[in-house]
Amino acid sequence: MNKQNVFLSTLLIIAITAIVISAFAFNREQKNEDRFSVSGSGVVYAKADIASIDLGFKTETKKTAAEATAEGSAKINDIIKAIKNLGIEDRDIKTSNYSLNPVYNYTNTKGQELVGYEVYQNLSLKIRDLNKIGDIIARSTEKGANQVGGINFTIDDEFALKNQARELAIAKAKEKAMLIAKQSGMKLGEVKSVSESSNEGRLIPMYANAKMDMAAGEVSISSPEIASGQNEIKVEVTLTYEVK
Repeated sequence: MNKQNVFLSTLLIIAITAIVISAFAFNREQKNEDRFSVSGSGVVYAKADIASIDLGFKTETKKTAAEATAEGSAKINDIIKAIKNLGIEDRDIKTSNYSLNPVYNYTNTKGQELVGYEVYQNLSLKIRDLNKIGDIIARSTEKGANQVGGINFTIDDEFALKNQARELAIAKAKEKAMLIAKQSGMKLGEVKSVSESSNEGRLIPMYANAKMDMAAGEVSISSPEIASGQNEIKVEVTLTYEVK
């Protein structure tokens, strides 16, 4: 085969390949045009059955690191003991932060001067009996906790609830698709794809209320009232139909 024939053959192969690719792209574009997507949301509500809370303390400034550490150890041991006495198990108590920090004072005459040390420690608790939340806060603050927050309510097993929300979402999406098809004159074919997104049990609000009673020169902390409210489990589904 001479060079001219080889050249012509190469051009022919390139032309055929270009035609095939163009046809494939056109066919794919047509298929994408023959699609119709619609979304639906399903929401269910349920009472939370697990609470998490952060408890912490910061010591006063001590002259030495050893003194700050000793005070911090004594306080955290008392707090943990009080929590365990209320039925919280070891598996549900976790130290989430511990720090020993130098404390400095700045003056115009001496500049930066080390004045002592302080310890900060934080515990993350999982509370399985929601009726104990108030008592845990009250007893731990009595034992030295001076930082309380991060209360969060969740549902231990959301699987069945998400299934219910998904079923509602699909039903709503199908109903919407049928209505739009009827109003626009489209003819829907099979569902070609399904996508889903969901929240993680969004809280529908809670509240907390605490008061301190003064008695015999000491501070007695009443158990704060904590309401868990309801959690919202929401699933959004998008259905993509073939259009006939």
